[in-house]
Amino acid sequence: MSRLKKLKRLFQIKTKVEVYLITYALALGSTKRGQDYLLQYPGKLGWVFFALTCGAVFLAAAKMLQAVELHQQFGGD
Repeated sequence: MSRLKKLKRLFQIKTKVEVYLITYALALGSTKRGQDYLLQYPGKLGWVFFALTCGAVFLAAAKMLQAVELHQQFGGD
């Protein structure tokens, strides 16, 4: 396997476990950003922004899981 293919493999998500690990990392960043929003925008607006940042992570995770399932179902590289 060439070095370029090995490097390319680092940026491909092929298993659900990888999706879960990426989702965990995104969720940590999202909640940190949500905390910053709560400080910048006290009250309901801060909570809305907090919920939106967390919701974006859930949407991204659902799409990644769907893509991995399709890749496994129809076979791929």
